[in-house]
Amino acid sequence: MLEATGLMVFYENMLALNNIDIRCEANQIVGVFGANSAGKSTLMYTLSGIMHDIQKKEQMAGGERITVMGRIDYKGQNISSLKPSQRAKRGIILCPERRRIFKESSVLENLRIGGYLASPAQAKKTLQYVFEIFPALEKIKKRMGGFLSGGEQQMLAIGRALMAQPKILLLDEPLLGLSPLMQATLIKATREIRDEMNIAIIVTEQYARPVFPIVDYGFILENGAAVMEGIREELMNNPDVRSAYFGVEET
Repeated sequence: MLEATGLMVFYENMLALNNIDIRCEANQIVGVFGANSAGKSTLMYTLSGIMHDIQKKEQMAGGERITVMGRIDYKGQNISSLKPSQRAKRGIILCPERRRIFKESSVLENLRIGGYLASPAQAKKTLQYVFEIFPALEKIKKRMGGFLSGGEQQMLAIGRALMAQPKILLLDEPLLGLSPLMQATLIKATREIRDEMNIAIIVTEQYARPVFPIVDYGFILENGAAVMEGIREELMNNPDVRSAYFGVEET
C-alpha cells in the first residue's frame, strides 16, 4: 500500500534519515520505534509530504538547507513529488507529534476543520464515530481546545485526523507525555480504528512497551537508519530489542 525506498533527508550537513526502506500493507499497524532524534518525526513528515513545505519555507527564509532523496510509492504509484495536500486527498493523513490542535477553537470546531476533505455525509458519519470511540469528547464538544488535558487533546488530534477520511493514518508519538491509563485507552482505540475503519496505521513511539501488542510489523530506528525490522513476535523475542525498549535484561 505505502512503500518508501532509499529515503534520505539531510539538514545542512546532518543526516536525519539514512537510506530507509519502510512499507505498510493494507489494514496493517506498523510500529516505528527509536530514541529521541532517531528520525521518527522526520520520517513521518517525509511520508506525509510536509517535508516539502518545510524545505520550501527554509529556502524562502534563507535558512537551513534541506535535501530529500528516495522514492515513495502509494498503491503502486510514485508520489514522491506530490504536495502534502495532494497526498491528503489520496488518504495519507498525519496526526502530528504534540497534537497541534487549534487551541482557540472548540472541540467540535476542530473536528469540523479536520473534515474539510469529506463530503457532508462522510463528515456526519465520521463525527458520530469519533464520539463513539472517544465518548469523552462529546461531553466537552463546546470546550476550547486550549482548556483540554493532554489526553483530551490527543483524542481530539486523532479524531480530527479521522475526519479527513484517511486510508493510511500516520500517528507521530501519540502517547507522548500521557498517563499509563490514557496510553492504554489510546492503544485500544488505535486497534479498534484499524479494525472498524479498515485503514492502515503507521505509529511512531520512543517507548515500545505499550504499542508492541497491537503492531503487525515493526522497524527500529537508530541515528536515522533502520537497524532492525520484523513481525511483532520476532522483535519482542529479540534480546537487544527487549533490553533497549522494554527494559528487560536477559539472564
